[in-house]
Amino acid sequence: MTIEACGHEDCGIRDVLDRLGDRWSVLVIVTLAQEPRRFRELQRAVTGISTRMLTVTTRRLVRDGLATRTVYATVPPQVEYRLTDMGLSLAAAIAALSDWSRTHKSAISDARAAFDAAEAPRQALAR
Repeated sequence: MTIEACGHEDCGIRDVLDRLGDRWSVLVIVTLAQEPRRFRELQRAVTGISTRMLTVTTRRLVRDGLATRTVYATVPPQVEYRLTDMGLSLAAAIAALSDWSRTHKSAISDARAAFDAAEAPRQALAR
């Protein structure tokens, strides 16, 4: 697998990183990957998200083509969100990144500790 540099051209990665950099989007995507959810179900499943933030997040996901929004003609109207095929493929990539982070958590922690130990004498001198 190769990763090509975008250079000065916008190759689309910025849009994806904007969505992944938003913690609520990732949590909503992971939740919707399990099953479609109605708005209130989604809000209960994503602990800590406000109604306004969930509205903004789901609107962005629908706009980006990662989710669909279906309104049911009930009183009151009910709305269901579901990941699109593209959203499901992003959920798989997020799962792979999560697996990678679990696999390498100890190595990253060890590397940080070694770096911090090596930097401690320099930090002390700089003070």
